[in-house]
Amino acid sequence: MTRPVVLVAILVVQAACTVVFLWDLLGSLFRLSVEPLTWQVRELMEIGAALGLVLGLIMGALALYRAQQRTNKAEAQLRVASGAFMELMAERFEDWGLTAAERDVALFAMKGYSIQDIAGLRQTSEGTVKAQTNAIYRKAGVNGRPQLLSLFIEDLMSEALVVPAKLSA
Repeated sequence: MTRPVVLVAILVVQAACTVVFLWDLLGSLFRLSVEPLTWQVRELMEIGAALGLVLGLIMGALALYRAQQRTNKAEAQLRVASGAFMELMAERFEDWGLTAAERDVALFAMKGYSIQDIAGLRQTSEGTVKAQTNAIYRKAGVNGRPQLLSLFIEDLMSEALVVPAKLSA
């Protein structure tokens, strides 16, 4: 049987047992004139309900396990992408001949920090940070922060990220 058929079969068994049990219970509670179930039918319904609950539990555990596997794989891919981005950044910064200070400023700029924030973090003047950002943009051949960031995004999108074999399994 395929997986959807198995799930539907489990749901049908659970639904049928639920209906019979509720009908019997409500009949007893409200003193409705309902034909009592024979002991054979009751036993079959209880076995069916127990089987449906056990199968539902197993299917739920499998679904949880598979979801955890997909989460682990996605996290591994994110780590690969993050590492690839950092490698690409270091490579481009080297190609452009950025100084250590310019590398710091470029990283902060790509993270979205303002000139004032970068100056505060680096304990320099805003004028110094502006001069460094202008040098970064000139060396990278771009006109501003959005273009600088887009260079890295384009590079990442053009290269297929390789997930190590032990992470992709």
